[in-house]
Amino acid sequence: SAGDQAYNNRPLPNHSELLLDPQPYTSNFLPHAVRRNFDYRVTRTYSQVSNYSLEHIQDSMKHVEVDDQLVSAATPAPIPEEDLKKSERDLEEGSTSVEFDDPPSDDPNAVNWDGPDDPANPQNWSTKKKTINVILVSSVTFVTPLASSIFAPSIDQVMREFHSTNEQLASFIVSVYLLGYCFGPLVIAPLSEMYGRLPLYHICNVLFVAFTVACAKAPNLGGLIAFRLLAGLAGSCPLTIGAGSLADMISKEKRGAAMSSWALGPLFGPVIGPIAGGYLSAAKGWRWSFWVVAIVAGAITIVAFIFMRETYAYALLEKKTKKLRKETGNTKLRSILDNRTTTEEVFRLAITRPTKMLLFAPIVSLLSFYMALVYGYLYLLFTAMPSLFEGEYHFSSGSVGLSYIGLGVGSLTGLVISGASIDRFAQYLTSKNGGEPKPEYRLPFMGGACFIVPAGLFMFGWSAENKDHWIVPIIGTSFLGCGMIIVFMCISVYLVDAYVQYAASAIAASTVLRSLVGALLPLAGRSMYKSLGYGWGTSLLGFIAAAAIPLPFVFYKYGERIRRKNLFDVKF
Repeated sequence: SAGDQAYNNRPLPNHSELLLDPQPYTSNFLPHAVRRNFDYRVTRTYSQVSNYSLEHIQDSMKHVEVDDQLVSAATPAPIPEEDLKKSERDLEEGSTSVEFDDPPSDDPNAVNWDGPDDPANPQNWSTKKKTINVILVSSVTFVTPLASSIFAPSIDQVMREFHSTNEQLASFIVSVYLLGYCFGPLVIAPLSEMYGRLPLYHICNVLFVAFTVACAKAPNLGGLIAFRLLAGLAGSCPLTIGAGSLADMISKEKRGAAMSSWALGPLFGPVIGPIAGGYLSAAKGWRWSFWVVAIVAGAITIVAFIFMRETYAYALLEKKTKKLRKETGNTKLRSILDNRTTTEEVFRLAITRPTKMLLFAPIVSLLSFYMALVYGYLYLLFTAMPSLFEGEYHFSSGSVGLSYIGLGVGSLTGLVISGASIDRFAQYLTSKNGGEPKPEYRLPFMGGACFIVPAGLFMFGWSAENKDHWIVPIIGTSFLGCGMIIVFMCISVYLVDAYVQYAASAIAASTVLRSLVGALLPLAGRSMYKSLGYGWGTSLLGFIAAAAIPLPFVFYKYGERIRRKNLFDVKF
């Protein structure tokens, strides 16, 4: 027929383009039923650390029998096997071709949505329902990072109350929260794949409130440290699966505003926390920093129990499948998204793949280390600034929180600059180099930020050492905040673009390392400043940051070659 002839004569996409942006091409060479499932899975790839299931579709295929007619219908014109294998290599020999484990749409035992307009599908929810869920996810994602630093200005009060002068312990009480951020996602992400997002939100919200209350009632330093760690573990939930929740509800082309509201929490929560914590500790004592967080988080938890709904399509279709099995007695029914992956396999991939990428993918390891270093500097300053501005500039315990405003202003500036410029700069380089987009075009813009970070550190350190006007070191921290956000944005986008199929694991690897360094590096802060002073102590940090300046330029030139050559013969 004419339709078959048109199908056979359809243009085939360039494989590199298909890997970078598959959706524009799926409508040209896939049947409708298969295309819907393909588009859905591609969207889930970009849901960052919460969406491991797409990454192990290939690993689970050995458990799935795919109908031969489906494979035949989904296969375009014959392509030489050698070319196909070559095109399917992703970066460090990681990626394989996308296969479909979903049964055909006419399979009587396949449970799917009731048509493209099924109101049970989160993509078809009303605007009001989506808005409520976005607000709730964004709210809890703001509160838990805020709790990581709201305690920082009052650490000296705590040490006096518990009669301790251990400087490393004082820093660790603040940063131990980030150890929870480090290890929490390794458990929460796979659990969300098996049981859905909603149970994880509810359980972690309740635990977060409980452990925060326990921090407020802590009888000694040991108890405070333990409860801070547990609060961090529970508080990592919205950071782990929040982006995935928004992707479940909102199509990619309309997702920008929702993702921006969600991203404000991790970026500005740690900066706003000390400002509020300074006045709270001065007026009510350090324990009220925890009480306020517990009250706000408790209110959000109650509202979430009432209004938050499950968004994860896999969990919703599993629930529908179980209901239909019970109603019909047909035990052969299964969800169209069921890939029959075992619990052990889900946890294995959630832990081993990010670890492999961190150890054996030079791009992931080096860029993640630099991101972790800058993040560690942020929390090191959180523990050092109260001593500087109270001891040297004689700020009150309430107004010392205002010294963190520089970080907030700088972070906001960096967010505006990166949001407006990263894509445009990459598009400019694409048009300048023949119109073929490459992930490396994200990196030159980061080069400027790599100069800003050490410049801010030098300005902060030597102005504090020379006891210049208090505004000067605060301006220095604003440069650090601006550079930090630009570095974060550029590296995150680059890792997602470069490691298409394994984007979630690449981001997870960088998140784990960042949280680990953020927790441990501040332990050296107070003793370092005591030995070297603010000038040379901060200069040491600046010199280390300056040594990383060549990174974006090196990877811009050699990144593609490194990605395409498996240096360690490791498959992810």
